[in-house]
Amino acid sequence: MFKSNLLNKNLRVELIDSKKFIFDQVRKKKVIMTPEEWVRQSIIFYLVKTLNYPLGLISVESSLKYNNINKRSDIIVKSRQGLNNYLLVECKSFKLKLNGTHLSQVAMYNKKYSSRYLMITNGISHVVFSVDKKSKKINLLDYIPNYKDLD
Repeated sequence: MFKSNLLNKNLRVELIDSKKFIFDQVRKKKVIMTPEEWVRQSIIFYLVKTLNYPLGLISVESSLKYNNINKRSDIIVKSRQGLNNYLLVECKSFKLKLNGTHLSQVAMYNKKYSSRYLMITNGISHVVFSVDKKSKKINLLDYIPNYKDLD
């Protein structure tokens, strides 16, 4: 686990009928600003603006079915060709400490997605893993991979 406060205080937020909304640049719409949504939008902003992730290859709240239960993954980033999943991110509220349950959740989701990198974050603390599909080896990283380094 490594720490780096990625919560962005400059995201586009509006007050509508006494509710805060934040603009989701992936879905191109305003969504209610919850603590988890602030983390999700901050991470997307960081991935795109700092780590060169193409906005067009990012999906938000994708549906998946696991053991006949409908779930939603927070962020999925496709590879350059759009055929494989490059990064799977599970976002938690900045008020929560990351724990083993969160790791189990992203690992469970990855059984469907087979992403090369897995990440759980609360916007301040981050756990990132690389997954070698051939050897089934998992490595803990102390950084979020830059998209331009994708091979």
